[in-house]
Amino acid sequence: MLTESKASLPQEAEADAIERTARRMTTAATKGELGSILAEEVGRYSIRDLQILGGRLYAEMNRLPSPYRERVRPYITEQLFGAHHRLLAMYRSGGFSSMTEPITDRETFLGFCAMIPEGCFRWDESVERIPFRFTPRHRVFYYLISAFTIFVLDRPGHPVGMPFPGGFRVEERGGSFFCLIRDREKEVPFSICNFCPALQTEDE
Repeated sequence: MLTESKASLPQEAEADAIERTARRMTTAATKGELGSILAEEVGRYSIRDLQILGGRLYAEMNRLPSPYRERVRPYITEQLFGAHHRLLAMYRSGGFSSMTEPITDRETFLGFCAMIPEGCFRWDESVERIPFRFTPRHRVFYYLISAFTIFVLDRPGHPVGMPFPGGFRVEERGGSFFCLIRDREKEVPFSICNFCPALQTEDE
């Protein structure tokens, strides 16, 4: 676990730490190796860090209009904290030791890793009205969890069933995943949608 003093690194040191994490991820050749690396990196986050992440999630949810906010909240919570619990549970039970198959789309995976450092510093959280300091290090947590879901589990970054404005949802049909907004995020280079295994749903 990181102590509070270690968690509050100067920006340059924080950037170096994030780059090291991203480089470490690229050393994984199998899904199991990647899962273990991600679990070890996620395990460095303290209870205080998780509280900050939860507070940020709560603040983001409260910005959404009702009743959409109530519909989407459990899916967003599952996307971040449900996957976090599953990642650590698989690691502690030795579940990654049998996952010897290679990462499904290594080129996309390496692109994801290369995106992480800049993606973590793309946003200026200091202007947000939240009663705690949300740093790029907290943002990388989101990418670590997304890497687990997308590249270890081969599942969409957003949970199946998650609703989007307009009444559309992430769907699973015959073992494949479909999402209407899959290709609409291409202009947002740091969006996890650009790396998601879901297929684009045709407009209805």
